[in-house]
Amino acid sequence: MNSSEYSKYDALGLAALLRSKDVSPRELMDCAIDIAREVNPKINALCYERFESAKAYAETAEIKGVFGAVPFLLKDSALASREFPTSIGSNLFRDIPFKYDSTLVERFNEAGLISFARTTVPELCMAPTTEAVANGGPTRNPWDLSRSAGGSSGGAAAAVAAGIVPIAHASDGGGSIRIPAACCGVFGLKPSRGRVPMGPSRGEGWGGLAVDGVLSRSVRDTAAALDAIGGDEIGAPYAAPSAPASFTDLLNRPVNKPLRIAKWTSAFNGVPIADECLEALEHAAVLLRRAGHDVVDSSLPSLDYDGLVRAHINVLVANAFLSVDGMVKGQSEEKWRSRLEPAIFDAYKLGKDLSAAEYVAAINTFHSVGRRVARSMKEFDLALTPTLTQLPARLGQFTMDSDFRSFREDVSKYTTFLTISNASGQPAANVPCYWTAAGLPVGVQLIGHFGREDQILIAAAQMEELGPWSGRRPNV
Repeated sequence: MNSSEYSKYDALGLAALLRSKDVSPRELMDCAIDIAREVNPKINALCYERFESAKAYAETAEIKGVFGAVPFLLKDSALASREFPTSIGSNLFRDIPFKYDSTLVERFNEAGLISFARTTVPELCMAPTTEAVANGGPTRNPWDLSRSAGGSSGGAAAAVAAGIVPIAHASDGGGSIRIPAACCGVFGLKPSRGRVPMGPSRGEGWGGLAVDGVLSRSVRDTAAALDAIGGDEIGAPYAAPSAPASFTDLLNRPVNKPLRIAKWTSAFNGVPIADECLEALEHAAVLLRRAGHDVVDSSLPSLDYDGLVRAHINVLVANAFLSVDGMVKGQSEEKWRSRLEPAIFDAYKLGKDLSAAEYVAAINTFHSVGRRVARSMKEFDLALTPTLTQLPARLGQFTMDSDFRSFREDVSKYTTFLTISNASGQPAANVPCYWTAAGLPVGVQLIGHFGREDQILIAAAQMEELGPWSGRRPNV
C-alpha cells in the first residue's frame, strides 16, 4: 500500500484490510509517517513524534479490537500516557512525563489504535485556534494555510483532514472538538458528560464541561470509537445513560421513525452569522428532509448568554490558576512569567483572585443553562445550528496578547452555539456537509438530548450518505 491508497480509507476500512491480510500494521504506519513527514512542515499539527518506536511496535503489533492496528494520534491535552510527555501547548508545562496510562489511553490501545505522536493545542487548551508560542508557529488549516485549523483540538483536526490519520483523539470543554471539525471539514462528536472515562487520576474537567472523544473522516469511525472507549468507569462522579449495545450496528439498521429537528437560524445576543454559515444550515436542512425527517424553524432557548460566558470564563481562570500554581510551586513570578502567553498569565491572576462564591455561582449557571436547553428541546429530538458564526478564523484573528476576559468574550461571538451543550452535558456534533465556492469547509451542528448520541449519529450518517464528504481532500 502506498500513501495515496492509504488516505482513501477510513479507520474501519483500514482495519478490514488488516484482517484480510491485504496490508500489515507496519505498512499502515509507514504510510502515516510518510504523509506526516511530507505535510506536517506545512500545517504544524504534530508534536512529540515517536516515529521510529511506532514503526518498531507496528512490526509485531497484534491485530485486535475494532480497529486492528490503525495509526492514531493523542492530543497534547495532558491525557496521561506512558509513551508520550505533554506540554499542554505551554512552555511552562513542557515535557511533563507520566508513569501510567489513563483509562482512555488503555481503551484506545485495546481498540487497536497505535499512537505515534501527539497533536498540537493552544496554551492550556483555552483558545478556538491553535497558535501556541510553544508550538513554534501556528497550526494551519489544510484547506487554506492562511486560516486556523481551529482549537483546541486543532492539530488533531488538521492531521485527519490532511490524511495523516483517519481518526484522532480530541477533547471538548467549550467547543474544542466541534470548532476544529468545522474549520477542517471533518466529523466531530462531543459525547454526553460521563460517556467517556476521565480517570483514574481525575473525575471531571473544567467543572464538568470537558469530555474526550475523537475526530474522524467518517461517521461510522466515530460510532465504532464510541463503542470502544465509552462506558462506565469505577469511581467516576458522572455516568451517562446506558448506551445501545452498539452505536455502529444502529447505523446499519433502517430508520423507522422520522426525527423532529429544531432549526436555529439566529444566535444568542443577536450575534451576526455569516451568510455562508446560514447557507450551510439550509443545505443541511435539505439533506435531513430528504432523509425523511421533520425540520422546523424554532426559537432559541431562553437563557442569559452573557451570564454563561462569564461563568465559563470564571471556571477557566480557576483551572488556569490551579494548573499554573501547581507547576510553579511558590516560585517568584519573575522566574516563570515569560513562559506563559499574556492572556494565560492574566487568567492565572484572575483565577488567583476568584472567590469560592463566584466559582459555585458559575457551576450553578451551567446547571441552569442545562435545564433551559433541555426544556426548549422537549418537543424535538435534535437541534440543528451553525457550528460557528463565521468562516474559519484567519491566523492572528484571536490573539493571546490581550487580557483573558476580553479574549474569551471575543471568542464567545465566534462559538456562540457551542458552550451551551458543554454546560448541559448534552452530546453535540459538527457535521461537515458544506463547502464554499472557494473551497472552505463550513460545518453545521446537531445537538441531541443527554445520552442520545445514537440519534445524532444516525442523522449524521444519513447526511453523509446523501451528501458524502469523505472524498474531499485538501491540496496540501
